[in-house]
Amino acid sequence: MVMEIKKGYQAHARYLRVSPTKVRRVADIIRKKPYGEAVAILDSLPHKGARFLKKVIKSAAANALYNNKKLDEEMLYIKDLQVNGGPTMKRVWPRARGRADRLLKRSCHISVVLDEIS
Repeated sequence: MVMEIKKGYQAHARYLRVSPTKVRRVADIIRKKPYGEAVAILDSLPHKGARFLKKVIKSAAANALYNNKKLDEEMLYIKDLQVNGGPTMKRVWPRARGRADRLLKRSCHISVVLDEIS
């Protein structure tokens, strides 16, 4: 399997204790948006995943501004945003009559690539 190397300014957050489906619901709203607009949208959303996404996007923007001094925040947009599943912790959930269910505590990895608006 060949991994595609993405051009742009990247940031990653791994092993976040939130389900990937909950974060993807928020990620779909801000994908391909300009940086300022995406941060404004994430500020107004009440979801837990919005906090994690905002943190990763701000980190990618900080990487971009540090690596390219001529760059401005208004020139950035979200080129690629991926939310992948991480390891799942399996726990036992006691049920009636001595039975047990499995409780799956999911985690996720977030990858963000920002690029300049051309």
